[in-house]
Amino acid sequence: MHPPPLLECFYDCSSPWTYLAFHRLQPLSARLDVPVHWRPILVGGVFNAVNQDLYAAREGMFNNPRRLRHYQKDLADWAEFCGLRINHPDVFPVNSARAMRGALYAGDQDLLVPWSEAVFAAYWGENRDISRPEVLADIAAGVGLNPDALLAATTDQAYKDRLRANTDELVARGGYGSPTLFIQRDDMYFGNDRLPLVEYRLQQLLDLPADQ
Repeated sequence: MHPPPLLECFYDCSSPWTYLAFHRLQPLSARLDVPVHWRPILVGGVFNAVNQDLYAAREGMFNNPRRLRHYQKDLADWAEFCGLRINHPDVFPVNSARAMRGALYAGDQDLLVPWSEAVFAAYWGENRDISRPEVLADIAAGVGLNPDALLAATTDQAYKDRLRANTDELVARGGYGSPTLFIQRDDMYFGNDRLPLVEYRLQQLLDLPADQ
């Protein structure tokens, strides 16, 4: 029996579209029995390296009432479709470096998914500033992590290096944002709205009918 296709997801909890994709990808993975290899990154590092135009484009959208209204509607429609609550946080963009180093630490404790779900919900659903250590400590306690150990990991050079390595790897492999998914290492998909294509390709590799 062949092993399942390799499915990787490079992600940062500071992105609302990644919040949606993170929740949609889990049932997709379970349905096809293809595990997700979650790869925490710092999306700001990706933007600074290869997508600096994003900053001007985002500012232009927020200064254009017509585009902003549709952006907000689109995000609300997707949130309703996914059964999630998404608000625009007071602190945006947010420095998610500690939260994403925390994801790596949580992964070492086999709690990456609960940690990431809680960070997403705290930021996008509850308007909490996930750059603040006390917020991260509270989230850690809520998912069964030791808050002191979690906070220590967020400033530990080893976790800084691992997060940078993931970020640099995504850039080297052609990525330019979050979420970015790869199938079999070099077949890249970007964005929440590409998940139907991800599912279709996995079904092909698994030799499953399209309505599986």
